[in-house]
Amino acid sequence: MKVRSALTALALVVAPSVAVLGTATDAFAVTKISQATATQMFREVGITWSSSGNCSDRYNSTCTSFEQLNLATAQGAQTLKRASGCALNITGGTEVGHASGTYSHWNGYKLDMSKYTCLGNYIKSNFSYSGLRGDGYPMWTSGAGNVYTDEGSHWDVLYYNCGGC
Repeated sequence: MKVRSALTALALVVAPSVAVLGTATDAFAVTKISQATATQMFREVGITWSSSGNCSDRYNSTCTSFEQLNLATAQGAQTLKRASGCALNITGGTEVGHASGTYSHWNGYKLDMSKYTCLGNYIKSNFSYSGLRGDGYPMWTSGAGNVYTDEGSHWDVLYYNCGGC
Protein backbone atom coordinates (compact mmCIF):
# COMPACT_ATOMS: atom_id res chain seq x y z
CA MET A 1 0.00 0.00 0.00
CA LYS A 2 2.89 2.37 0.74
CA VAL A 3 4.28 1.95 -2.78
CA ARG A 4 0.92 2.84 -4.33
CA SER A 5 0.59 5.96 -2.14
CA ALA A 6 4.11 7.04 -3.07
CA LEU A 7 3.44 6.53 -6.78
CA THR A 8 0.19 8.49 -6.56
CA ALA A 9 1.94 11.36 -4.77
CA LEU A 10 4.76 11.31 -7.32
CA ALA A 11 2.29 11.42 -10.20
CA LEU A 12 0.58 14.46 -8.68
CA VAL A 13 3.90 16.29 -8.25
CA VAL A 14 5.35 15.39 -11.65
CA ALA A 15 2.23 16.00 -13.73
CA PRO A 16 -0.25 18.14 -11.79
CA SER A 17 -2.05 19.37 -14.93
CA VAL A 18 -2.41 16.01 -16.67
CA ALA A 19 -5.92 14.58 -16.53
CA VAL A 20 -6.37 11.03 -15.32
CA LEU A 21 -7.99 8.85 -17.94
CA GLY A 22 -10.86 6.61 -16.95
CA THR A 23 -13.23 4.11 -18.47
CA ALA A 24 -15.97 4.79 -21.01
CA THR A 25 -18.49 5.07 -18.19
CA ASP A 26 -16.66 7.70 -16.13
CA ALA A 27 -18.29 11.14 -16.32
CA PHE A 28 -15.97 13.94 -17.46
CA ALA A 29 -16.40 17.60 -18.30
CA VAL A 30 -17.79 17.91 -21.79
CA THR A 31 -17.98 20.65 -24.40
CA LYS A 32 -21.56 21.68 -25.21
CA ILE A 33 -22.50 22.98 -28.65
CA SER A 34 -25.41 24.98 -30.03
CA GLN A 35 -28.17 23.94 -32.42
CA ALA A 36 -26.46 25.92 -35.20
CA THR A 37 -23.06 24.29 -34.63
CA ALA A 38 -24.54 20.79 -34.55
CA THR A 39 -26.60 21.24 -37.70
CA GLN A 40 -23.55 22.62 -39.53
CA MET A 41 -21.48 19.63 -38.43
CA PHE A 42 -24.19 17.22 -39.58
CA ARG A 43 -24.64 19.01 -42.93
CA GLU A 44 -20.88 18.77 -43.58
CA VAL A 45 -21.08 14.96 -43.75
CA GLY A 46 -24.60 14.51 -45.12
CA ILE A 47 -26.44 13.60 -41.91
CA THR A 48 -30.11 14.58 -41.96
CA TRP A 49 -32.54 15.11 -39.10
CA SER A 50 -36.30 15.20 -38.70
CA SER A 51 -38.97 15.60 -36.04
CA SER A 52 -42.65 14.82 -35.84
CA GLY A 53 -43.26 18.48 -34.95
CA ASN A 54 -40.97 19.88 -37.67
CA CYS A 55 -39.15 21.94 -35.02
CA SER A 56 -36.00 22.17 -32.88
CA ASP A 57 -37.28 23.48 -29.53
CA ARG A 58 -35.46 21.70 -26.69
CA TYR A 59 -38.51 22.06 -24.44
CA ASN A 60 -40.96 20.42 -26.87
CA SER A 61 -40.95 16.61 -27.06
CA THR A 62 -42.19 16.58 -30.67
CA CYS A 63 -39.07 18.47 -31.78
CA THR A 64 -35.55 17.24 -32.49
CA SER A 65 -33.13 19.56 -30.72
CA PHE A 66 -29.35 19.65 -30.68
CA GLU A 67 -29.08 22.55 -28.21
CA GLN A 68 -26.56 21.59 -25.49
CA LEU A 69 -25.44 18.48 -27.41
CA ASN A 70 -21.98 17.26 -26.44
CA LEU A 71 -19.37 18.02 -29.07
CA ALA A 72 -18.16 14.41 -28.84
CA THR A 73 -21.70 13.18 -29.59
CA ALA A 74 -21.89 15.24 -32.77
CA GLN A 75 -18.40 14.08 -33.73
CA GLY A 76 -19.40 10.49 -32.98
CA ALA A 77 -22.31 10.75 -35.42
CA GLN A 78 -19.92 12.19 -38.02
CA THR A 79 -17.52 9.30 -37.41
CA LEU A 80 -20.36 6.77 -37.83
CA LYS A 81 -21.47 8.42 -41.08
CA ARG A 82 -17.96 8.46 -42.53
CA ALA A 83 -17.11 4.91 -41.43
CA SER A 84 -20.38 3.29 -42.46
CA GLY A 85 -21.17 5.22 -45.63
CA CYS A 86 -24.83 4.74 -44.68
CA ALA A 87 -27.62 7.28 -44.66
CA LEU A 88 -28.08 8.71 -41.17
CA ASN A 89 -31.25 10.52 -40.10
CA ILE A 90 -31.41 11.78 -36.52
CA THR A 91 -34.90 11.68 -34.98
CA GLY A 92 -34.06 12.48 -31.37
CA GLY A 93 -31.57 14.73 -29.66
CA THR A 94 -31.53 16.79 -26.48
CA GLU A 95 -35.25 17.60 -26.34
CA VAL A 96 -37.48 16.70 -23.39
CA GLY A 97 -39.35 13.42 -23.37
CA HIS A 98 -36.49 10.92 -23.07
CA ALA A 99 -35.39 8.92 -20.03
CA SER A 100 -33.31 10.85 -17.50
CA GLY A 101 -29.87 10.04 -16.15
CA THR A 102 -26.25 11.11 -16.41
CA TYR A 103 -25.76 9.66 -19.90
CA SER A 104 -29.08 10.85 -21.29
CA HIS A 105 -30.44 12.67 -24.30
CA TRP A 106 -31.04 15.79 -22.18
CA ASN A 107 -27.40 15.80 -21.04
CA GLY A 108 -26.17 15.57 -24.64
CA TYR A 109 -24.86 11.99 -24.72
CA LYS A 110 -27.53 10.34 -26.88
CA LEU A 111 -29.04 10.55 -30.34
CA ASP A 112 -31.88 8.55 -31.85
CA MET A 113 -31.39 7.47 -35.47
CA SER A 114 -33.76 6.08 -38.06
CA LYS A 115 -33.43 2.37 -38.73
CA TYR A 116 -32.06 1.69 -42.19
CA THR A 117 -30.84 -1.69 -43.44
CA CYS A 118 -27.38 -0.30 -44.22
CA LEU A 119 -26.93 1.16 -40.74
CA GLY A 120 -28.20 -1.95 -38.95
CA ASN A 121 -25.93 -4.20 -40.99
CA TYR A 122 -22.95 -1.93 -40.28
CA ILE A 123 -23.57 -1.88 -36.52
CA LYS A 124 -24.16 -5.63 -36.26
CA SER A 125 -21.14 -6.46 -38.44
CA ASN A 126 -18.61 -4.06 -36.93
CA PHE A 127 -19.53 -3.78 -33.26
CA SER A 128 -19.74 -6.40 -30.51
CA TYR A 129 -23.09 -7.67 -29.33
CA SER A 130 -23.18 -6.74 -25.65
CA GLY A 131 -26.42 -8.27 -24.43
CA LEU A 132 -29.76 -6.85 -23.49
CA ARG A 133 -30.22 -3.47 -21.85
CA GLY A 134 -32.25 -3.43 -18.62
CA ASP A 135 -35.43 -2.82 -20.63
CA GLY A 136 -34.79 -5.83 -22.87
CA TYR A 137 -33.47 -4.09 -25.99
CA PRO A 138 -30.33 -5.57 -27.64
CA MET A 139 -27.10 -3.56 -27.57
CA TRP A 140 -23.89 -3.47 -29.61
CA THR A 141 -20.73 -1.73 -28.37
CA SER A 142 -18.18 -0.13 -30.67
CA GLY A 143 -14.43 -0.49 -30.13
CA ALA A 144 -14.49 3.05 -28.71
CA GLY A 145 -17.07 2.05 -26.11
CA ASN A 146 -20.12 3.79 -27.59
CA VAL A 147 -23.37 1.82 -27.30
CA TYR A 148 -25.90 1.24 -30.07
CA THR A 149 -29.29 -0.04 -28.84
CA ASP A 150 -31.97 -1.35 -31.20
CA GLU A 151 -35.16 0.02 -29.66
CA GLY A 152 -37.34 -1.49 -32.37
CA SER A 153 -38.42 1.65 -34.20
CA HIS A 154 -35.01 3.38 -34.09
CA TRP A 155 -31.40 3.16 -32.90
CA ASP A 156 -30.67 4.77 -29.52
CA VAL A 157 -26.98 5.71 -29.61
CA LEU A 158 -24.97 6.56 -26.51
CA TYR A 159 -21.75 8.43 -27.25
CA TYR A 160 -19.21 8.43 -24.47
CA ASN A 161 -16.66 9.81 -26.97
CA CYS A 162 -16.29 10.73 -30.62
CA GLY A 163 -15.51 7.20 -31.76
CA GLY A 164 -12.01 7.87 -33.00
CA CYS A 165 -12.53 11.23 -34.69
